[in-house]
Amino acid sequence: MKCHLDAYGYVADGYWMSVHKLLSYHSLSSSYSLYIHRLHARPFVLVLSNDDLKRGFDDTGAYESSDFDEFRESESKSEEELDPGSWRPIFEPNDSAAHTASPQYYSGLRKILSAASEGNTRLMEEAVSEIDSSASSGDPHAQSVMGFVYGIGMMRETSRSKSILYHHFAAEGGNMESKMALAFRYLRQNMHDKAVQLYAELAETAVNSFLISKDSPMVEPVRIHIGTEENKDGLRKSRGEDDEDYQILEYQAQKGNAAAMYNMGLFYYFGLRGLKRDHAKALYWFSKAVEKGEARSMELLGEIYARGAGVERNYEKALECLTLAAKQGLYSAFNGLGYLYVKGYGVDNRNYTKARKYFEKAADNEDPSGHYNLGVLYLKGIGVKRDVRLATKYFFVAANAGQPKAFYQLAKMFHSGVGLTRNLEMATTFYKTSELGYEVAQSNAAWILDKYGERSMCMGVSGFCSDKERHDRAHSLWWRASEQGNEHAALLIGDAYYYGRGTERDFVRAAEAYMYAKSQSNAQAMFNLGYMHEHGEGLPFDLHLAKRYYDQALQSDGTAKLPVTLALASLWVRKNYADTAMVKVLDSLPEVYPKVEEWVENVVLEEGNATILTLFLCLMTVLYLRGRQRRQVVLDPLGADVAQPLAEPLAFHQ
Repeated sequence: MKCHLDAYGYVADGYWMSVHKLLSYHSLSSSYSLYIHRLHARPFVLVLSNDDLKRGFDDTGAYESSDFDEFRESESKSEEELDPGSWRPIFEPNDSAAHTASPQYYSGLRKILSAASEGNTRLMEEAVSEIDSSASSGDPHAQSVMGFVYGIGMMRETSRSKSILYHHFAAEGGNMESKMALAFRYLRQNMHDKAVQLYAELAETAVNSFLISKDSPMVEPVRIHIGTEENKDGLRKSRGEDDEDYQILEYQAQKGNAAAMYNMGLFYYFGLRGLKRDHAKALYWFSKAVEKGEARSMELLGEIYARGAGVERNYEKALECLTLAAKQGLYSAFNGLGYLYVKGYGVDNRNYTKARKYFEKAADNEDPSGHYNLGVLYLKGIGVKRDVRLATKYFFVAANAGQPKAFYQLAKMFHSGVGLTRNLEMATTFYKTSELGYEVAQSNAAWILDKYGERSMCMGVSGFCSDKERHDRAHSLWWRASEQGNEHAALLIGDAYYYGRGTERDFVRAAEAYMYAKSQSNAQAMFNLGYMHEHGEGLPFDLHLAKRYYDQALQSDGTAKLPVTLALASLWVRKNYADTAMVKVLDSLPEVYPKVEEWVENVVLEEGNATILTLFLCLMTVLYLRGRQRRQVVLDPLGADVAQPLAEPLAFHQ
């Protein structure tokens, strides 16, 4: 297949997620400001001073160039190579793929999934025993699963020490999930020297899967709930070919819509929207889109041919496709062209000058990958004089625009002390981008456990989870999700400690959880903190701070007006009528309310009583309206049928 234009092409709104530049790099003499992007939490700002840059500056070449070898051979790595022991072969069987994990491991995984979906405790025990046997024979991926099994207490007694031991051996054997589990544990214990090494390995694996010209589309994790409610729209969009939106898109593509063709190819190539990856279908739709002059498809085909991902590697075709995409005004394609000239692929000779000009064209048009690639050139001195400070500038600009490989390079600079002061904590923070998405899985699992209870197919030590096991597991998952920025999870953890749900009441820990949710601008958490200050529960009794939190809750969420108004009225009473009966009445309301609620539920809402009460209220309403009518009208003295409104109040004679 050749890239060519049969008709005038156009660039339509694409599927790529755009990330706006939040902060700009002003000058080398000013401080650097960087937004660290988080997909599932609000961002925070890192400000680095000029002194930090000077102390970390190093232009002596005292590091190995290979440590920053971004322009490496563009080998296409399989899923198994990037993530050995992946569960993907279970969902997307591929007989031709080579697996490093043992057949016994995959057999055990299939049984675990079957047992969980069927609620078969006997099969689950058989599956875990099979995984355990594989782990004992040295399979690191089976060892990772056993670390998970002992960590949550599934068909085995919970054992933190055994869980850590299994994860340790699994990580040593190359299992990515165990590396992540250990890295997170080290991070929580402020053991940054150990955490940073593991996160560096995880981040490198992630970077190896990225495209050349632009960011690979993230497979967006599906959050199955919004707060306490089911996220029906999100679930619908993950139904694959059964989704109505997909069917409409497919129809548009079949009718010749170039943008729809591109999106169809994108969905199949990366396995988005609940679809299984299918390179053959993806290439079919990309090729059809190219025939229509669709520039993004030209660029992506160029990437595919350059990497040999799903097709035989062909640098000449890659060059042709990327050139056409660039001529169509797709500035990100200049990055792919620059890469080919840096490596000398598909061209007569390497040409660093041309490569730099292509990267500059991309950067001049605010393409973050252009800034990133220029940073690599100046960091390594490829075709330019080596300038670590200028490289740092380019990496910061790219990172501000959300370029993930820029985060990786900055992490390596913090890690090694090249260009930036060595700081393992900051290096860990930047490397940790590889963990994004796990919070969604944690909160989804916790929500299922809370929402469906006994129907959640939760497996405990000796079969189905007891109520306590299920609650403890949900609590643990909510807590981990809250630590990664999920404000709803933090709010639920606070409620659990405040009301003693599944744990002992602990107002102090409840306040800590609410404070974390408050830092994510959660109005309910702000209100709860105000209430705790008002009553001196877990926080010092302070009416001034209580009012401040109530005001913040209203500013954050306008729907909080009614409860905030009532709370402010309560504060006014406490301030002006302290030590009076009115304050005692207010303090008794939390105890009275449940009793009133119980009376309404058990007495008023009982079927017979409810009917009688309804009839009684209707009768009282009729009598009230009739009496009101008699008071507001007077009959025509001549016997007119129409009642006349009173012009003035009646005068009664003595």
